[in-house]
Amino acid sequence: MNIRIVTSGKRKRAVARAVLMEGNGKITINKKNYMLLHQFDRLKIEEPVRIAENFLGKKNFDIAITVRGGGEKGQIDASRLALTRAILEFSKSKELEKQFSDYDWSLLVADVRRKESNKPGDSKARAKRQKSFR
Repeated sequence: MNIRIVTSGKRKRAVARAVLMEGNGKITINKKNYMLLHQFDRLKIEEPVRIAENFLGKKNFDIAITVRGGGEKGQIDASRLALTRAILEFSKSKELEKQFSDYDWSLLVADVRRKESNKPGDSKARAKRQKSFR
């Protein structure tokens, strides 16, 4: 039985797609090993994996994540969300979902905040030009 689970995650303009297959625990982001990322980014990606390892035991799946758009940190957060959703769909466990939500709700739910658009005739979204009445 060959398992193949496809999930997605978004953050700002970044969109990540995670494909989970049977394997031996290899995680790649845009065809590069996630261990090549900066330390904090690597730790952010490892969080859902470590929680799942504690709950499921050994990782018997590979995950290939492709992410496009947005900035570096937005891509990491989108990848993390897609990764978590793939692991949850693979395990089909409500207990694991509860562990994820107890640890950090943003592992399961996308952050919908976006940049506010600039207003007409101004270069910013909120703060207006100061006016002097002299």
